[in-house]
Amino acid sequence: MAIIITDECINCGACEPECPNTAIYEGADEWRYADGTSLEGDVVLPSGKAVNAEEAQEPISDEFYYISPDKCTECMGFHEEPQCAAVCPVDCCVPDEDHEESEETLLAKQAFMHPEG
Repeated sequence: MAIIITDECINCGACEPECPNTAIYEGADEWRYADGTSLEGDVVLPSGKAVNAEEAQEPISDEFYYISPDKCTECMGFHEEPQCAAVCPVDCCVPDEDHEESEETLLAKQAFMHPEG
C-alpha cells in the first residue's frame, strides 16, 4: 500500500528529499507525474488511468506535506523500507489503508516510472 502523511505532520520537510519517486510535496503545491520520473507527455498508468505526465495536478493537502499515492512505491526497488517513515521525527508517515497494493504492484509501478533502473 502507499504511504500517507497524517495531520500530525509538523511540516518539517525531512521526508520530501528522501523520496526516490518525488511523490512527496509541500502542502498546497501542485504535483506532476513527470516530477522525478521518466514519464512525459500522455501516458496510461499501470492502474489504467490516462494522464498527461507534465500537467499540474491539484494538491492533495493544503495544510501539510502529502504523498501522491499514484507515485508512491513504499520505496520498493530503491530501499528496504519507506524512507519518509524512516526520517519522520513525529512518525506521521504511515501505510495508507485506502491504497493497498501488493509488492508486485509496487515494483511494477516503480519500473513504469523508472524504466532505466
